[in-house]
Amino acid sequence: MSIVLKAENVSKQYRLGEVGTGTISHDLNRWWARVRGKDDPFLKIGETNDRTSQGESDYVWALRDINFEVERGQAVGIIGRNGAGKSTLLKLLSKVTKPTTGNIQYKGRIASLLEVGTGFHPEMTGRENIYLNGAILGMTRKEITRKFDEIVDFAGVERYIDTPVKRYSSGMYVRLAFSVAAHLESEILIVDEVLAVGDAEFQKKCLGKMGDVTKGEGRTVLFVSHNMGSIRKLCDKGIMLNNGTIQGMGEIEEITNLYLKGNSDQTLRLVNFKSRNSSTISINSLSIAAEGKEKNDIFDITDSLVLRISYEVHRDMKGTNISFALNKEGILLFRSWDIDKNPELFLNRKKGSYKAKIKLPSFLTPGNYTINLSAGRTNIGPIFKYEDCLSFDVENVIIDGSATSFTRGGMIRTDLVWELN
Repeated sequence: MSIVLKAENVSKQYRLGEVGTGTISHDLNRWWARVRGKDDPFLKIGETNDRTSQGESDYVWALRDINFEVERGQAVGIIGRNGAGKSTLLKLLSKVTKPTTGNIQYKGRIASLLEVGTGFHPEMTGRENIYLNGAILGMTRKEITRKFDEIVDFAGVERYIDTPVKRYSSGMYVRLAFSVAAHLESEILIVDEVLAVGDAEFQKKCLGKMGDVTKGEGRTVLFVSHNMGSIRKLCDKGIMLNNGTIQGMGEIEEITNLYLKGNSDQTLRLVNFKSRNSSTISINSLSIAAEGKEKNDIFDITDSLVLRISYEVHRDMKGTNISFALNKEGILLFRSWDIDKNPELFLNRKKGSYKAKIKLPSFLTPGNYTINLSAGRTNIGPIFKYEDCLSFDVENVIIDGSATSFTRGGMIRTDLVWELN
């Protein structure tokens, strides 16, 4: 099979906090280097793109030494945690921005959907934007007209096709944008994780269309998603990014397993309790794991999770409680107190070592979660309070094509029993 996309030693460097180089001296140094035929002096500095740690340099490598080839008709899934460099790579491949070093070679036209409404003009109608996007891709008006009815039918926005797209909802926007990108005749289709905006029915429809594009039409698809089920269902090859570098590349099953197993750079974020413990109650450890599985920091939506808290009570006390709060992306989902089911602890918590085990049923939707841990005493106030002391990710790994494979919206998943008479 022929190679339609090839990235060679591709890197992208950014300067933090500024647009451009930030200082006249840096601009002059770069100009003087170009005049003498020398390399950019600032390419020799810069740090790995690790968003979780404070760096010493103003320069960061969003991507570093990326090399891969994509064959015609392949569907390639690009995966990695937030900040790994996925969207930066797609912007380079879509020619939205240029690589700092290296080069990318293409064969054929590229259609990309990087965010809701990519390439749409808000003041123009849906009809006008379809023709605009087609013209950008180099298609003739006759070619676009031939595909027009199919695009509108797939998007399901016929009633609003002559309405300016600025009045569309985000769901309508992404429906039409995806339909345009998928139906207009490009050799390479690049899709970021914008499909999450659509409802379950449309997500399923999009996956089916992308499957047709690769298997039926022989076009190439590069797909970014945090839904491992969708990635496994659609793609045959995978690329895993971590801190701006390629950590794995190969068969999709192998790459998604590598991602879900985590690695030494993806450990649970845990505060140093010992340096901040109280003289009355102190925390020894806090951990979370999937029930019946090895300890990991990435879990499936079907996993039942077990939270374990080990703590020490240094003297007999009355009127105390220990609680944890579960947050998703800054929003409090719920808080639970140990005295809810153990009122005797409130009446008299004796000196000694304790190990608490809390089971969380499989009700979490995909996303990043954090846990706050606190303890308090009646009429006295808080004993301690640890914010975001533990972090973990929940993914969707289901690949059976059922309704549970797609997001249903809401903050939690439900598995309720419907009794029919």
